[in-house]
Amino acid sequence: MGDLNQLPSGPRRAAVSPSAGDLSDDETLTRLVAHIYDAALDSALWIDVLPRMGVFVGGQAGGILSKDTVSKAGTAHYSFGVDPHYVQLYDQTHSRCDPVSTLPFFDVEQIVSIPELVRYDEFLRERFFQEWMRPQGLVDAANSVLEKSASSCSFLTILRSEASGIVDDEMERRMALIVPHVRRAVLIGRAIELKETEAATFADMLDALSAGLFLTAADGRIVHANAAGHGMLDARDILRSVRGRLATSDRHVDKILHETFAAAADHGDAGIGIKGIALPLMAHDGERYVAHVLPLTSGARRRAGKAYAATAAVFVCRAAMEGPSAPEVIGKTYSLTPTELRVLLAIVDVGGIPEVATALGVADSTIKTHVGRLFEKTGVGRQADLVKLIAGFANPFQD
Repeated sequence: MGDLNQLPSGPRRAAVSPSAGDLSDDETLTRLVAHIYDAALDSALWIDVLPRMGVFVGGQAGGILSKDTVSKAGTAHYSFGVDPHYVQLYDQTHSRCDPVSTLPFFDVEQIVSIPELVRYDEFLRERFFQEWMRPQGLVDAANSVLEKSASSCSFLTILRSEASGIVDDEMERRMALIVPHVRRAVLIGRAIELKETEAATFADMLDALSAGLFLTAADGRIVHANAAGHGMLDARDILRSVRGRLATSDRHVDKILHETFAAAADHGDAGIGIKGIALPLMAHDGERYVAHVLPLTSGARRRAGKAYAATAAVFVCRAAMEGPSAPEVIGKTYSLTPTELRVLLAIVDVGGIPEVATALGVADSTIKTHVGRLFEKTGVGRQADLVKLIAGFANPFQD
């Protein structure tokens, strides 16, 4: 491995990721998307899908992770290319000092590299790089938020090695092609919540779901519905059966839904496209629901589709209440950079300037500079006032 001290102090973008192949190879992307959606039904497949994603985008390691926006603790749910020892280190200690603490500050599906989260020359001196990334020969990561709420954030990260260099434009373009599909698969997987139980038949598994589940033909005809789905149809609120076809109370959503059914039948995963992650539904009492459509004409899902003469599965569940986290609101209110927001959060979580500098692995003078900018932007003059500022933005509805 080369001398990582010779890495540039600022972003260096390679021309093209040599391991990624030809971007015009639509067949490769189509196969990858099929594998991603198979993982929506069987989460164990992520272990195989993630390395394929790494090859496609030009990354050597990564995973699907979640982070508590309050405690800063993170968990790697699925990973590849990272030694189990370092996965354990991340979960136990290093997730609290990694640069993705401010990732929720960015939009869902936005591709964000480490130099966009923190000054890269500072990052190279920080504890997370020195103790976690450098020993593994890693220098950057392309990250994207899959889902976020006021208290947590789930995200995809693909890490780059020293040989590949800093995240380049080619990697960002390729990440943008797969991230919407990964997000949809993760949301569908959450709706299914198979956990560790094994059903005797596919129908038994469907009936065990708390989400409404409908298997449909290309014309929207309902060929199977689980118990929760029948309950929704009987209520005739957000969904109903019209001459045996699945219909919604919203004409615009209904039109999109049936166009999606036809596209799934004709083109499988490719027909769904990268848009329309979720279709919004609203009950008469104002309760919000979301419908996810999963093609059953591609990948391993074809077996389930053939068994029921179905071309698509529709999962309908209550929409999770999502909203900006307190740090996100603070950052936007005072126009803080991701680095400034990260230092502000560290002051609240860790303590004074020496403690924050030690935790992040940088000089006291660096933290003092950022604190000075925080004072200017927020209009306060003491670190104690910064803590009070954070407390003032806390969610009053939290226990």
